[in-house]
Amino acid sequence: MQHRAEWVQNGGTWGIPGGACDSHESSLEGAIREANEEVGICAEEITVIRIEREAHGDWFYDTVIAYALDNCEPFTANDESQELRWVNREDVALLNLHPSFARNWGKLQANLP
Repeated sequence: MQHRAEWVQNGGTWGIPGGACDSHESSLEGAIREANEEVGICAEEITVIRIEREAHGDWFYDTVIAYALDNCEPFTANDESQELRWVNREDVALLNLHPSFARNWGKLQANLP
């Protein structure tokens, strides 16, 4: 989980790394780029399971669900993060979650393997 820096949108809340895709990127490519920039995870350190889409009319928010390899210790936060940590899924809702992530967490959690 990523504790967002105070200066970013919804700063001080917890969520997952992410951001807008570049015009040439798929959702998966954008998610991998953002995870690498914000957390230090690279494509070789994950196994993608699926992409969950939340549609909002003319735009959408995709969440990439993936397993991190056992030796994946990314904790190389950039300036968009106050803190990074692995969090048990049972404890996620106890955090002060980013509002959009909070709205979607129940659905995401119900569909996790």
